[in-house]
Amino acid sequence: MTGLELWLLAIGLAMDCLAVSIASGIILRRIQWRPMLVIAFFFGLFQAIMPLLGWLGASMFSHLIESIDHWVAFAILVFLGGRMIIESFKEEDCCQRFDPRKLKVVLTLAIATSIDALAVGVSFAFLGISSCSQILPSVGIIGFVSSAMSLCGLIFGIKFGCGIARKLRAELWGGIILIAIGIKILIEHLFFN
Repeated sequence: MTGLELWLLAIGLAMDCLAVSIASGIILRRIQWRPMLVIAFFFGLFQAIMPLLGWLGASMFSHLIESIDHWVAFAILVFLGGRMIIESFKEEDCCQRFDPRKLKVVLTLAIATSIDALAVGVSFAFLGISSCSQILPSVGIIGFVSSAMSLCGLIFGIKFGCGIARKLRAELWGGIILIAIGIKILIEHLFFN
């Protein structure tokens, strides 16, 4: 995976964080640095930890399915991307009621938005990432991008509210990015490997 692909993957994964952060910002209504930094920190932390856990788990058995690993990575990314695209078309109230200042709520949201990252970690194992020195820069970038986009989403939600947030279609674009990366992986393994 090239550097650009990794950054695009990180952006695609962070779209859930962005969408939830915008909703949290709408609920906060004004800049409150402590809860905003807590949200950004935990969203980034869980987005970084989950791919690491997925990679660790899948690394144990990736040698058993080495001949179809590119299909597994493709299927995971297309499934996640497709799910994000479908979710982007669901009509929801942008201002769902939850309290983003409560740590329990933040942890729940951080886990919920990072489940996709767990599956991406599994695909990392199938793409041949075989050591901690190879995976740590990837998870660092994913965590950094998720934290930064979460903070931006919070500020955006506070400043602009629901109307503009819906028009961004963050989940749609994140899903398209994940599917594109999955297709690229499959094409590279089938035709250029």
